[in-house]
Amino acid sequence: MHNHPGKAFLLLFLLSCLCHQAVNGQGADLRLLDWQPRSQMVVKVTNIQKPKFPVIDIHNHLRDLKNAEKYLAEMEKAGVWKCVSLDGRSADNFYKEHLKASQAVSPDRFLVFFTPDFSKIDAPDFGRQEARKLEDAVKLGARGMKIFKTLGLTIKDKSGRLVPVDDPRIDPIWAKCGELGIPVVMHVSDPKAFFTPVDKHNERYDELAGHPNWAYGKEYPAKEEILAQRNRVLARHPKTIFIGAHVGNLPEELSRVSEWLDTYPNFYVEISARISELGRQPYTARKFMIKNQDRILFGTDTAPNAEAYRVYYRFLETDDEYIDPAAGHHLQGRWMIYGLSLPDEVLEKIYNKNAQKLLSRYQDAKK
Repeated sequence: MHNHPGKAFLLLFLLSCLCHQAVNGQGADLRLLDWQPRSQMVVKVTNIQKPKFPVIDIHNHLRDLKNAEKYLAEMEKAGVWKCVSLDGRSADNFYKEHLKASQAVSPDRFLVFFTPDFSKIDAPDFGRQEARKLEDAVKLGARGMKIFKTLGLTIKDKSGRLVPVDDPRIDPIWAKCGELGIPVVMHVSDPKAFFTPVDKHNERYDELAGHPNWAYGKEYPAKEEILAQRNRVLARHPKTIFIGAHVGNLPEELSRVSEWLDTYPNFYVEISARISELGRQPYTARKFMIKNQDRILFGTDTAPNAEAYRVYYRFLETDDEYIDPAAGHHLQGRWMIYGLSLPDEVLEKIYNKNAQKLLSRYQDAKK
């Protein structure tokens, strides 16, 4: 009995494939999470050590007080003039400790924003009590307020009801911010992908697979409802300045963010931890940044690190292509970004002028 030549050829082909896989140290079952492709693109790389203009980082977290001197050294290396820590917690009066530690290292390079203690939402006169505490924090040096995403998403009162962003019990605090002339950095909801199933269609699968607790199931309120609650607060408190964290918490839909900026004169946005979203839509993002140049602030949401800052500078200042944004924050999606090459007058406003304008409202309020 003779072997069929076609079968012999097929057998040799299969053995060749297996040998090729073995030589390259990979099998057919490579997991997506293990796939780390190396780009073959050869494109211009612009190394920017310091920005064209001094930077005010309006969104950061410096709660590790022992690292304040290290943070200041990184800011010096990266040309960062001021850095805002959003960790001035009302709870346990941590804001006092934070202010003291930051001011000891530098009286003017670090700014601390106050955060209300929503665990006391059921207390009689909650809003006025926290507003008085906020006023005390401002006298000690706090220059703004921060709202974390837990409001509207996970915080509940004693009845078991989720506390919405526009809960009237909070109104005295919003009003006090307007009276004091301090801005509110407000983070509500999370990226759109976090509210969809973590399956083959989820564009941030890598990030959510690494942080499964960041995904929100059906037991959570819809993202759109949380944003609507936020917008009702903007309308109800026109004398208070609100800064929408992470490009207004909707960088996937810049046209809508632009509409909000048109609708609410007291609304601003900052770009922290969202250059991965902005940079994959460079034409739209550039138009958005230029159109709204007076309403956009710089932020990173990444503990001061010179190399992380430089990723932002390269994105904003150059026309470089296929930039890996991960070092600016962390891996968010499996895509690269493209530089915006913004005009100098726009850069200066985003880097510091817009922040200076909002932070100076405190002095105007005092007068």
